[in-house]
Amino acid sequence: MAMENDELTVALGGNVKWRFPSVHREGVKFGLIAAAITALLFLVGWEFPGWLMVMVTIWVLAFFRDPVRAVPQDERAIVAPADGLVTLIQRVPPPREMAGPDGLGDQPMIRVSIFMSVFDVHINRTPIGGTVKSVVYISGKFLNADLDKASEDNERQHILVERHDGVRIGFTQIAGLVARRIVPFVKPGDMVAAGQRIGLIRFGSRVDVYLPAGTAPRVVLGQRTVAGETILGQMGDMRVISGIQQ
Repeated sequence: MAMENDELTVALGGNVKWRFPSVHREGVKFGLIAAAITALLFLVGWEFPGWLMVMVTIWVLAFFRDPVRAVPQDERAIVAPADGLVTLIQRVPPPREMAGPDGLGDQPMIRVSIFMSVFDVHINRTPIGGTVKSVVYISGKFLNADLDKASEDNERQHILVERHDGVRIGFTQIAGLVARRIVPFVKPGDMVAAGQRIGLIRFGSRVDVYLPAGTAPRVVLGQRTVAGETILGQMGDMRVISGIQQ
């Protein structure tokens, strides 16, 4: 009922109040551990380390924050799967794990890479709604996720989603220097809505999105994205935009 009321409020143009983001259940245990260490330090009289741990506890809870997002209800929209900075826009072949006739095909595609720092929200969301066709996890290195070769060398997880009309979108969660675990929320066969939470990467990472043929990116290098809200592209729209940092 709460979701229905939220949707009705948006549809009618009513007032929406800000609320403090909740903490995802994956982060509760880490927050409790940090809080327990903090309490122990104060109990033994180590005030300075205790105050440092207070800051660490706050950061841990903030890292796993899970804010509500207003997802565009547009059939053509491909929304950003991650909060972060657009660091790469390249035309590349699709990953072999998602290539071929049952995947994204074999022709080069535009890949948009979004880098997440340790201060960004790390809950990832699906760019489109549809059926999860495949989830492929690959162990690997933990290079700087901002590097181009991280797409092929780092620990990563490929997710392929197919819409009701057969359009497929592939995206990849990539672990980085600090990230050590990719946590999936979905499995093959699951039905997902555009902007739905599909997983998280702990402590700094990157997400690559492969745009379908005939779709140009609607973001530029250096732009910040908001998961579930920022539109990366409009299917079938080949208009190219440019931008400058200022």
